Amino acid sequence: MQKTGIKIAAQNRKAYHDYFVEDRYEAGVELFGTEVKSIRGGALNLKDAYCVVKNGEIFVHHMHISPYEQGNIFNKDPDRPKRLLMHKREIRRLHDLQKQDGYALIPLSVYFKDSHVKIEVGLCKGKKNYDKRQSIAERDAKREMDRARKNR
Repeated sequence: MQKTGIKIAAQNRKAYHDYFVEDRYEAGVELFGTEVKSIRGGALNLKDAYCVVKNGEIFVHHMHISPYEQGNIFNKDPDRPKRLLMHKREIRRLHDLQKQDGYALIPLSVYFKDSHVKIEVGLCKGKKNYDKRQSIAERDAKREMDRARKNR
């Protein structure tokens, strides 16, 4: 009996601070069993992760999956590049968009969907420092409005 639904394993909050997310794509990941068990335990870090298209395949780099505690010789290198599973035309489209100036492919979240590990990849455009300050100011203003509304 398989579990159904979506359970988020990790989110890349730094990506929302550093980039404007313009489009989102779902991709499967090629993982080994001990890596999946480690992700279920929450030992995953997306902070500096990014995606690269190479030879018609898309890989995610710097996605750190800590070694599984009970896994012995089957543990893999925690920082190895992991291949993403997407349709060829999607990969081609992402590669063409990524070549444009200022765009990057950034993993936004890792989650379980019907017992399969999926990654949400965002087509992102880098923010400048003044954009980041503006985002922080908007967030603070929203927080102040919520506080004032709550205190009424």
